[in-house]
Amino acid sequence: MSTDSPAPPPRVLAAEVEALRADLTAARFTSARSEELLGPVASQALRRENPAPARRILTRLEDPAATLLDLFTLGARIPRAQVEAALPALGVEGAQRLGLLEADGEGPDSPVRALWELAPYSAQDDLGEIEWWIASDLSELATDAPLGPEHVLGVGGASLTLARITPRERVGSVLDLGCGGGIQALHASRHAERVVATDLSERALSVAAFNAALNGIDLELRQGSLLEPVAGERFDLIVSNPPFVITPRTLEDADTTWTYRDGGRAGDALLEELLQSLPAHLAPGGTAVMLGNWEIREGEDWDAHPRRWLQGASADGVDAWVLQREREDPAQYAETWIRDGGITSRDPRWPALMSAWLDDFAGRGVTGIGFGYLLLRRPLGSTGRPGVLRTEEVPATGSGTLSVHLAQSLRMLDALESLDDAALSASRPVRADDVVERRHLTPGQWDPMLIELVQGAGFARSVPADQLLAATVGALDGTLTLGQVLAAVCALTDADPDEAGARLLPAVRELAITGMVTL
Repeated sequence: MSTDSPAPPPRVLAAEVEALRADLTAARFTSARSEELLGPVASQALRRENPAPARRILTRLEDPAATLLDLFTLGARIPRAQVEAALPALGVEGAQRLGLLEADGEGPDSPVRALWELAPYSAQDDLGEIEWWIASDLSELATDAPLGPEHVLGVGGASLTLARITPRERVGSVLDLGCGGGIQALHASRHAERVVATDLSERALSVAAFNAALNGIDLELRQGSLLEPVAGERFDLIVSNPPFVITPRTLEDADTTWTYRDGGRAGDALLEELLQSLPAHLAPGGTAVMLGNWEIREGEDWDAHPRRWLQGASADGVDAWVLQREREDPAQYAETWIRDGGITSRDPRWPALMSAWLDDFAGRGVTGIGFGYLLLRRPLGSTGRPGVLRTEEVPATGSGTLSVHLAQSLRMLDALESLDDAALSASRPVRADDVVERRHLTPGQWDPMLIELVQGAGFARSVPADQLLAATVGALDGTLTLGQVLAAVCALTDADPDEAGARLLPAVRELAITGMVTL
C-alpha cells in the first residue's frame, strides 16, 4: 500500500556482524533492559503503538541501550557522535556497510538514521533463556507511513503465537515455510539437526540470513513458492505462518499486492493449495503446525472450508486438527488489515479499500472469517487407516504450555484410533491435575442444575457432565481400570452397565483427546 522504495536488505559481512554482536551485548540491548529504561507506562504505550512516552524518556538518557532503542525502533535521527558511542566496535561506517544506517554527513553532530529496525527478542524454551536480536523493516512507529507490500515483518503477534504452539521435541529436520525474517527457523534450530527455511521473497530471505548470522545460527535458505523449493523432501516438523490474509482481487488490481501478508490468491485459495500439498512432505511421526484464515460462507458451517481442504490428508492417513480461535465479520476483517497496513479511516484511500474488501467478500457470500491453528501429524508406521479429521472452536486459553498440550493431543488422536472399547476399558486412566468439577445449584436445592468438568490448562474447556460422568472421572486415579470404575459407579447409582458404557466410553475418549484425562 506504499509506493516508497524499500531499503536494500542488510548484508552479511562476517567482521562487521561480529562487531555488531559485540556492541549489542556490551550495551545490554535486551528486552529486559529496554523495559527497565522505559518503565511500565511507556512500555505499555509502545505496545499499543504509541511512541510519545518512550520518546520523552529516551531523549533524556545517555545510556547506549537507550540510544539504540531510539535509533532502531523509534526511527529517531541521532547525532553521529552519540551513535558512535553506542556502537564503538562497529562504528557508523561499519553499520553503513551492513546497510543498517544512513548518515547525513561525517561531522559529530550530523544526523544518523536507521534503515532497518533492530530489536531485542527474549523468549524461553526447554533449553533455557533466549536472547536474540531481530532485524526487520522499519515499522510505522519509525516511518509514520503505510507499510509496503515488500515489508519484512519483525516478531509480531502471529509470530509469537506460532512459536508458542509449536512442539519443541528433538527432531532431525524442520521446514519453516514462508519464513519471512526467520524467527520460526531460529527457534527450530535449538531442537533440530537441520533447518530449511523458504520464502518467495528474496528480500525476506536476505533478512533471515542476516538474523541467523547475527545470532550465530546456521540455516539452509531456499527461494521459491510454497513447497516448490523442497519438492520430494520430507520433514519431521513443518512450521508455517503463510501469507494468509484474504484480500480483494479485481481485474484492475490483479497484479497488485494489497498487503505484505497477501499471498496473491483469491479468497482463501492459498491455504487450500498449501494444505493439499503439505501432507506429502511429512515424514512418519512428523508434525505440521500452521496459522491460517478461512472464509465462512452463508449457509455453511464454520469448518466447511478446512474440512474440504483436509480430505486428501485424511485419505493419506494423516491426522488433522483445526482449532478456530477467533471469528470476524467482513467489515471487522477489512478494518483490521487496512489498519495493519498503516492506513486509518482518515486516509482518503480508506473508503475505496473498504468497498473493495466488502465487495470481494459479498461476491462469494462470505459472512465471516475464521482465524486459528491447523495441526497435522503423520502417524509412525503404516496404520492403513484414514486420518482423523477433528475441528473445534477454542476461544479461551488456560494455564500451561500450549505446545505441550497440542502435541499430547495429536499423539492421543493417533493412539485412540488403535484402542477399541475393550482395550480402553482395560486401561487405567488418570484425571488430570488441572481438572475440577463445577456445580450450579438453585439456592437451597441439593441437586445441581448443571455439572461441568473444567480444565485449568490447555484451552480451559468446560464440558457438561451428568452425575454418572462426574462420578466416573472423579474416581480415575489410576488404581482401577476404567471398566472397574464404570462397574462400581453403576452399582452405586443403579445405572445399566451396558447403557452407561455406551454413553461414557466416547466421553472418556473425548476427555483424553483434550487432555482432561491421561491414558
